[in-house]
Amino acid sequence: MTEADRKTVSRIGKQLLKEGLTRATGGNVSTRTADETVAISPSGIPYPEIERQDVPVVTMEGEQVSGSDPPSSETPMHTAIYENRPEVGGIVHSHSPYASTFAVLDEPIEGTHYLIAQAGTEIPVAGYAPPGSEDLGRLAAETLGTDYDACLLRNHGVVAVGETLPAALEVAIVVEYVARIHYQALNIGNPEPMAESDLTELRDIFDEYGRH
Repeated sequence: MTEADRKTVSRIGKQLLKEGLTRATGGNVSTRTADETVAISPSGIPYPEIERQDVPVVTMEGEQVSGSDPPSSETPMHTAIYENRPEVGGIVHSHSPYASTFAVLDEPIEGTHYLIAQAGTEIPVAGYAPPGSEDLGRLAAETLGTDYDACLLRNHGVVAVGETLPAALEVAIVVEYVARIHYQALNIGNPEPMAESDLTELRDIFDEYGRH
């Protein structure tokens, strides 16, 4: 763990609020550290007030090893995803309104806009489990699997992952954008999903672009 990791969590939390991806103290963000601990946003503190020293650090088992403030109640979800996806270095959990609308409807966001390929061929929905529960973490990790970088949490919100925490924030921003486009298209007509082969090709292109 470095102080830079805690500073990144503080900064990205503020951006989560600025981008309109959550309200008040909703949602949470985390980053995997070099020593395989997790720096995660604290519970119940408004994002504008969170500074580096306020960010808790926990082990993969959820034991707090640094910081005096309690970690986010969604820590079990973050650690479950990190355990399942060794390449993931950052996680953003948001309550963004358009994507959360599809989560409430229990409907995946279909691949009708090409930018969805930054997250997958669609944005699937994980089954409902109480917020902060180990069951929610298990469902989120299973739904993301190895093919998706974002999923909806039924009746709840969104979780997005990336190689870094800033990359995960970018995925969360894109998910909300394509959710809004898809919502608007559904209200005008019947949007036609792109071919899965085209989305898979785009996914490969975005992956290669990200490495550069």
